Amino acid sequence: MKIVRIRKNANETYGLVQDEKVATKDDITYGTGVPIPINVRDFLFDGWLQEIKTNYSKISFDHDLSEFEILAPLPNPQKIVCLAFNYIDHAKEQDLTPPSEPAIFIKPRTTLCGMESDIVCPRFVKELDYEVELAVIIGKKCKNVSEQEALNQIFGYMILNDVSARDIQFQDKQFTRGKSFDTFAPCGPWITTKDEIQEPQNLRLLTNINGEQRQNSNTKNMHLKIPQIISKLSKVMTLEPGDIISTGTPEGVALKNPNTPFLKDGDKIHMEIEKLGIIKNTVKFVD
Repeated sequence: MKIVRIRKNANETYGLVQDEKVATKDDITYGTGVPIPINVRDFLFDGWLQEIKTNYSKISFDHDLSEFEILAPLPNPQKIVCLAFNYIDHAKEQDLTPPSEPAIFIKPRTTLCGMESDIVCPRFVKELDYEVELAVIIGKKCKNVSEQEALNQIFGYMILNDVSARDIQFQDKQFTRGKSFDTFAPCGPWITTKDEIQEPQNLRLLTNINGEQRQNSNTKNMHLKIPQIISKLSKVMTLEPGDIISTGTPEGVALKNPNTPFLKDGDKIHMEIEKLGIIKNTVKFVD
């Protein structure tokens, strides 16, 4: 299933997506008779999903997706953990060797925004970059899990753009501030449950800027694969339902690519991951 968080006329709700059509929370309850909760987080992680899956054929998808503003699928994750240099091709273009352990940083939840939101950047940032990434949504509280058990901890997947102020990043000599500006994590367009993605380690990733292709790779090019990432992170921190793990970006970013310009005001970013959908955002520089 594809779970989407949406807003219309200032009213926020959530629903399911099928073939560009939406069944809202109220539509789901009407069709199935199941009184699902108001809060999307409760719906996702408190055991309601299986009951809805059982009654899925009773749901009518009567609304066009275009009727709604599509929001970030999760409004309040406890953690957004991101990996650096986890694609072999990206590490190579940065003259680095992929690390054997996860090189991580954490973005605040205020970076999250939806699939057609503006990426709002202060004008003092001079080197704004993009990074298409496969994001994993944790579904169970877990600690010290094995690689063999790691995939069982996953709820689903989505796209995440790890927007980065490179000049800030390298001025600070660490990643946090340059990656933490509000709106620097467009994501979505929805959460696709893991049962729909049979092989997450073989998904094509694409980035186009103003129609020009910048990134074109595959999740098979990850250095640390998803089970390794979850297992290794769980040995450091307790992973909780709703935690987002963004698994790194492939080659094609602007950093250290002299023929690839950094983002500028008005740029249109189009990111796609096979089977997960498309997110589109516009860059807006502000004083």
